Amino acid sequence: MSDRTPPDAQPASGFPPDVDVLIIGSGFAGLCMAIQLRKAGREDFLILEKGPDVGGTWRVNTYPGCACDIPSHLYSYSFEPNPGWSRMYPTQPEIWQYLKDVAQRNDITPGRIRFNTEVREAVFDRAAGMWRVRTAGGDEIAARVVVSGMGGLSRPKIPDLPGLARFQGPTFHSAEWDHSVDLNGTRVAVIGTGASAIQFVPQIAPRVAQLHLFQRSPPWVLPKLDRPIRPWEHRLFRALPGTMRLFRAWLYWRQEAVAIGYTVHPKLLRPIEQWGRRHLERTIPDPELRRRVTPDYTMGCKRTLLSNEYLPALARPNVEVVTDRLTEVREHSVVTADGREREVDAILFATGFQTMDMTSPVRFVGVDGVSLDERWKEGPQGYYGVAVTGYPNLFFIIGPNSRVANNSIVFMIEAQVGHILRLLDHMDARGARVLEVEPEAQSAYNDALQERMQRTVFVSGCDNWYRDARGRNPVLWPAFATGYWLKSRRVPSHGYRTLEGTAAES
Repeated sequence: MSDRTPPDAQPASGFPPDVDVLIIGSGFAGLCMAIQLRKAGREDFLILEKGPDVGGTWRVNTYPGCACDIPSHLYSYSFEPNPGWSRMYPTQPEIWQYLKDVAQRNDITPGRIRFNTEVREAVFDRAAGMWRVRTAGGDEIAARVVVSGMGGLSRPKIPDLPGLARFQGPTFHSAEWDHSVDLNGTRVAVIGTGASAIQFVPQIAPRVAQLHLFQRSPPWVLPKLDRPIRPWEHRLFRALPGTMRLFRAWLYWRQEAVAIGYTVHPKLLRPIEQWGRRHLERTIPDPELRRRVTPDYTMGCKRTLLSNEYLPALARPNVEVVTDRLTEVREHSVVTADGREREVDAILFATGFQTMDMTSPVRFVGVDGVSLDERWKEGPQGYYGVAVTGYPNLFFIIGPNSRVANNSIVFMIEAQVGHILRLLDHMDARGARVLEVEPEAQSAYNDALQERMQRTVFVSGCDNWYRDARGRNPVLWPAFATGYWLKSRRVPSHGYRTLEGTAAES
């Protein structure tokens, strides 16, 4: 690290901030940050949450069949194990209840959280060395440090379909499911075949009169090894917590093994691809339908999905898989590129999220007066997925290139929270009020990361939501989750600069 300060740095104003650490969001990321701050003896923090309760994406997403594709005992905090998970893979209601219970046990109560408070803007005050955070309600809060735990799967993406505004029936995204709409006996168009579609399509297919599923490219779908957790397993985990830790460790290394095929030797994925093909053959007897839903790209290039119900649902007589491109929406129908018109009563979108827009709806303005969305207009990039040069004392949890395709995002969240705490300790040890990424360090880090990315399956040629307009992948970590954890356990010796501080020890 260097103690070189920005050339336009000004003395502190002398006014203390309203809060030392301000956290945006109360999902897995925000709650983890708050709990670990308390464990580190840092009590001066506040969470701003735009919704009425904790839970983040697991509070918002309530579509039928909503669940996680990471095993329950791994999709949870290592410091808050849950011996009472009902299934091997957790459902949305159970995950949300877990997060509410964790918040209560750790005293992350309404006194620590302001609910129904949406952050709109955060501007770095160079003179004061702090952030001025403004909410949708007009309040302003001064904070020395801001931590964004907003997550990247919170802003639904709706395609710009010609004529959509004139459609007379209900339309909604899976992340904004309208439970007041009765789909029984209706004709439904489902746009997209991603992670949410494979969960809700089997739930609504038996109820609707006709389901037209519009598929751009078929996903790889593997069997989901789900089952209820047996009563004797619950008793064992409660009586001997060490067995639960061992089970979690086994799950972690099982998931981590897949990264060999994703990031080292994609050819090692062929046995898993064969498993997926056998799953297709067992569940879809019609050869023409099977051909349309068989992927033509290497597994892992797009997100691999788990389901035992999705493929059988496609074989139902009232379900049609449409591979022609949608070109127009009319008052009561949709039209494809071949000119065919299909009458529908409702349109449901399973079209993913705005993953490249990692800051919206918050406008972060750094030391040079440039907003972060403007800085990232050609694609997000940061340093360790946590910090961005030009934006001092601003930290992201699951920022650029810190998602993993094969393992639990909760593991990565914990690793990044630990890294942020080390940075706070580093600042305190040097009496520093401002910490910022060295531009040269960020450039070198991203050059090396994108070079490593070229050897992964994620850039092997398919069209996926990982890539930006330039074809770069600013979303995923291109190696093992274990590798990120090891790197994040130290403060890089030449990565950050401090104001009113000295050079860091590596």
